[in-house]
Amino acid sequence: MQKGGTIGIISDTHDNRPFIRQAVEIFNRTGVSLVIHAGDLISPFTALDFKSLNCPMEIVFGNNDGEKIGLTASFKDLGNILPGPRTFIWQDKKFLLMHEPGSLEVAAASAGVDVIIYGHTHDVDVRKGSPLIINPGEAGGWLRDKSTIAILDVETMAVEVREIKI
Repeated sequence: MQKGGTIGIISDTHDNRPFIRQAVEIFNRTGVSLVIHAGDLISPFTALDFKSLNCPMEIVFGNNDGEKIGLTASFKDLGNILPGPRTFIWQDKKFLLMHEPGSLEVAAASAGVDVIIYGHTHDVDVRKGSPLIINPGEAGGWLRDKSTIAILDVETMAVEVREIKI
């Protein structure tokens, strides 16, 4: 079992490197044990900004992540980067990680998971229940002019959405 009771959640960074660096700083300061990225990293060079994380990552490709070979190579030392939807277990909780929410309701009803994390819409969405559904919004800030991330306490299942400001 992994140590640490909090997870950082980020999505749709879209190459906005200053906001990525600020998110990493928040995650490190908070002491998260894992960072989940719900897709749309975009360019392999963004791995440089995630390298200072003090924990591993679980990443799913987004619809704009065209350079999959380069992203896979750049992020290989940081954690798992794979197509979605996919599941993994962390702190005895089963997670479903996806980028696009097209099958969200079906997944929520049938996947047998504790937490569903998705991105793509650029809008914050936290739905308490079973399963807990989280979209951290967009960290890139390009579409909504607001950059957000989320912190999940795995024990209490409490979600805190934080705005990134530079």
